[in-house]
Amino acid sequence: MSRFTEHNFNGQKALIRVDFNVPLDADFHITDDTRMRATIPTISKVLADGGAVILMSHLGRPKDGPTDKYSLRHLVNHLIKLLNGATVKFADDCIGAEAYAKSAALQPGEVLLLENLRFYKEEEKGDPAFAEKLSKLGDVYINDAFGTAHRAHASTAVIAQFFPGDKKMFGLVMEGEVLSAEKVMHKSEKPFTAIIGGAKVSDKILIIENLLERATDIIIGGGMAYTFMKAQGGHIGSSLCEMDRLDTALELLKKAEAKGVCIHLPSDSVIADKFAADANVSTAPSNEIPDGWMGLDIGANACEQFANCIKRSKTILWNGPMGVFEMEKFQHGTKMVATAIAEATQSGAFSLVGGGDSVAAVNQFGFTDKVSYVSTGGGALLEYFEGKVLPGIAAINE
Repeated sequence: MSRFTEHNFNGQKALIRVDFNVPLDADFHITDDTRMRATIPTISKVLADGGAVILMSHLGRPKDGPTDKYSLRHLVNHLIKLLNGATVKFADDCIGAEAYAKSAALQPGEVLLLENLRFYKEEEKGDPAFAEKLSKLGDVYINDAFGTAHRAHASTAVIAQFFPGDKKMFGLVMEGEVLSAEKVMHKSEKPFTAIIGGAKVSDKILIIENLLERATDIIIGGGMAYTFMKAQGGHIGSSLCEMDRLDTALELLKKAEAKGVCIHLPSDSVIADKFAADANVSTAPSNEIPDGWMGLDIGANACEQFANCIKRSKTILWNGPMGVFEMEKFQHGTKMVATAIAEATQSGAFSLVGGGDSVAAVNQFGFTDKVSYVSTGGGALLEYFEGKVLPGIAAINE
């Protein structure tokens, strides 16, 4: 595998798989360009070396072939802006005569954006013939789409076999993601605290099990905490609870105890009489929530307990919020966790934030620059922490 930073792209056409799956409003304006901005350093390095760039991506989940709603042409003007006015051309297809002609005519310093890969069913099927057709568009293959690294699609995994070892590599986004994830999972300094939140235990069982082998402390917040409370015989009112996961919760607690891993559950909760921004609010011990009330955030004691644990950590992984932080009344716990992580990071800890809601929270509260790394890959990061092999990473490493 060739290292991206050491490679000189002068005179080469780099075929880059990016993740431009960005949200668009009804008028096709991009509402969040985080994923596009993340790949600009990779694209810029190739252009600065005197290379040309061919970009391929998916957008949305088109069901029946080409449709304007999912066309990547809507991103061209914004991409030109992000690349400070560089020449960006567009091909109405990702393979075929027009794509090949435009790619062949591309000059150093120019960019060609291909139409949505998912207009072809072969992309998601990982079809080798389709991957080979894509591979003919460039001299070098760069995978910079960590968000899709857990999918064995034609453009993320299968295509790599059509490039020799020194002509396939990770881009800067992928490299950063892989190094950060590996640092947390395989080179973590102790104490290592994993903060796991979100609604369901079932979504996080595998990640918790894998973390039991590595973490010293696991903080559990969000809706999933009440399944643990209920499993231990607590009264949780009408809080979120997965009744079919009570045994699982007890089993995880038992495994943690056997391994000497400290599981922190919120001792108290901010409770509400309905799931709404204008609900009546009170506080209660998390295992004594009255009927008709539900826990929607961690309480003041839990905040303090969690913050103390985070601040003495050397490695921190954060995946999932502590409460319904989208509503102002229930955002204090999540904000407090973000603040504690920022403080620990400033004191020398390595902190990785990943998973849609945690990333949204650090962005919302302005902590993006105060943590070590913010991951762009939700599902991919989760699968990595569950101990799975990601096809997009394996294909480059082979």
